[in-house]
Amino acid sequence: MQFTSKEDIEAPIERVFAEITDFQGFERSALRRGADIKRTDTLRAPGVGVSWHAVFKLRGKQRTLDVNVAEYDPPNGITLGLVSASIEGQMIADLVALSRGRTRMSVTLVLQPRSLAARLMMQSLKLARSNLTKRFKVRVAEYAMEVEERYQQSA
Repeated sequence: MQFTSKEDIEAPIERVFAEITDFQGFERSALRRGADIKRTDTLRAPGVGVSWHAVFKLRGKQRTLDVNVAEYDPPNGITLGLVSASIEGQMIADLVALSRGRTRMSVTLVLQPRSLAARLMMQSLKLARSNLTKRFKVRVAEYAMEVEERYQQSA
């Protein structure tokens, strides 16, 4: 199952890349939302191999997720590998400079089942695909607006 969204951001590509690779900011955000997240690598600089283990509640059940940076291509994008007990996937963020102060961000989320139960869950998700796609696009648009606002405040 795949979800995609594109947003244009009024900020330079370098700034947008810095925002989407603000790993400490994402960690703090997850902690504020009740997730237990721990960094599992020993790398000092961001790049391929940076990884986390997260435990969180979703739909009333305790879930675990391992996330790792699979590709790191400044300032063009980043790919995260996602692995849980029943689902694996990738989140790909590609950046394209439209002009000196404008960037197009394309975000793709690809999920694949790893078990029979996950396959059945994916089938039920396909029934709600239009609603899930809409929610995904809204969340990416909200994030793009946040990036734009933080850039404008710092400029």
